Amino acid sequence: MSHIRDINLWESGELKLSWVRSHMPLLDGIEKDFRKTLPFKGLKVALSVHLEAKTAHLCEVLAAGGADMYITGSNPLSTQDDVAAALVHEGLNVFAIHGCNETEYFEDIRKVLSAGPNIIIDDGGDLVTTIHNEFPELIPGVIGGCEETTTGILRLKAMDAAGKLRFPMMLVNDADCKHLFDNRYGTGQSVWDGINRTTNLIVAGKNVVVAGYGWCGKGVAMRAKGQGASVIVTEIDPIKAMEAVMDGFKVMPMREAAPLGDIFITVTGCEDVIGPEEFLRMKDGAICCNAGHFDVEVAVAKLRAMSVSHAPARANIEAYTLENGKRIYIIAEGRLVNLAAGDGHPAEIMDMSFAIQALSAKYLADNKGRLTSKLNLVPREVDQDVARRKLSDWGIEIDTLTENQHKYLFG
Repeated sequence: MSHIRDINLWESGELKLSWVRSHMPLLDGIEKDFRKTLPFKGLKVALSVHLEAKTAHLCEVLAAGGADMYITGSNPLSTQDDVAAALVHEGLNVFAIHGCNETEYFEDIRKVLSAGPNIIIDDGGDLVTTIHNEFPELIPGVIGGCEETTTGILRLKAMDAAGKLRFPMMLVNDADCKHLFDNRYGTGQSVWDGINRTTNLIVAGKNVVVAGYGWCGKGVAMRAKGQGASVIVTEIDPIKAMEAVMDGFKVMPMREAAPLGDIFITVTGCEDVIGPEEFLRMKDGAICCNAGHFDVEVAVAKLRAMSVSHAPARANIEAYTLENGKRIYIIAEGRLVNLAAGDGHPAEIMDMSFAIQALSAKYLADNKGRLTSKLNLVPREVDQDVARRKLSDWGIEIDTLTENQHKYLFG
């Protein structure tokens, strides 16, 4: 039971899977543990995460633990059809096609939820939101879920504040081994992988405007600086703005940055970060892209409405010509640039993030019916376990407290 583009693509997808398996040792160790203990035996797991090779390997690990997997993507342009085919060839249930429209995307979400999941693994909140809005009768069967992203957690907190969240969720993104590394180093590298391979333009000497200085924005700005760009940061949070200044970056409002920037990258989770006023102020040939989860940060629909024409400028780049004659280039339709124009985070980074996901899902299964809070931090011991596994993989040892030191610090 699946909905994919073409099962005959599976060999190409298996090649990608084989590569990431060899670079994700933490998941390899967890998979071996899961095969012995079968923590998900008899459980259905619904997963909506960017469907490329690293995500596919997470699905394999959960299936090895006994889970009956129902899989879809979390972005229409991040699904890789050959990877989806490889999972179906292995016998997993996949509902995802690259380039689907919004109606098709949510139809696949519904198909996954129709299976009646016990555990939900979400990236951005579409599974959780849809099951609450459209499948409330299935909620009693849900043990809980895990959320991968900052955007998804913001949606969960809003649901919880409104009294609408009806089952426990693990805030995976807030785990140290997730956001400190995935959001900073993973996003920093993968965003520039997507921009560089799509534009084939030099970064050195250009003005790069980074909207948002959270952990993802920090990584994007750091990598831009490393490539020789002059970096401008825009922010609404005065403390984060101070951080950016002390990290050596210029800070100013977007309206002031608009005429200066050559490349604009939004990393905020908010809508209309770059809108009509900014488009009109930009220089000819400015490039805009988005590194936030949803395609609302760069107001592409408003840009289209105010343009006199638009046409492809290069694969995955659209050129919009304004009445003033200036051209604005949009990469990957304003969707998540590191996945819609690249392969996403490096395998070694996702090894840590998905180790947190897998162990958090196990935590839910192990604590069925015992979690009283709707929003749950990943237990510190899970974070520490993943960190120790990673250090061991690197061949690094660290100190431990002596008994006297422990007493001195903690009494």
